[in-house]
Amino acid sequence: MKSTPSPLQPLPRGAAQRQARLATPRLSREMKTMAVMLRIYCQDHHADAARDRDRLCEACAGLFDYARKRLAGCPYGSDKPTCANCQIHCYGPQQREQTRVMMRYAGPRMLLRHPVLAIAHVIDGKRAAPPKPRGGGGAAPGAKSTSD
Repeated sequence: MKSTPSPLQPLPRGAAQRQARLATPRLSREMKTMAVMLRIYCQDHHADAARDRDRLCEACAGLFDYARKRLAGCPYGSDKPTCANCQIHCYGPQQREQTRVMMRYAGPRMLLRHPVLAIAHVIDGKRAAPPKPRGGGGAAPGAKSTSD
């Protein structure tokens, strides 16, 4: 069982790099978009469930943590395309389907509740995906890679 470092201990090098990657403007906005979409979906579908500090039920909080870990390990870094346009599929089949269902529901509702994030997400989705990165650029262990 891994122990988490105390706030006084420095993060291991890899963990520090992943945290720094999430702090870039592009990935930070993508995490915020994911959180907002999950909140919309969770409030409308899991109304009776207990909530955490992010106002998510246990299942939605688990999906958010999973997405955060995958985004932190993305080999594209701040050049990351939207997942729909990505050549590397790092989500497992179950999480990919959960995310697809959640985004299909929450996406249209984002226009009214968070129009700036919604428009930024649409614009990000229109950009062409960069070439597939080579080498050990930070893909999560066990990540599947597909070629088109």
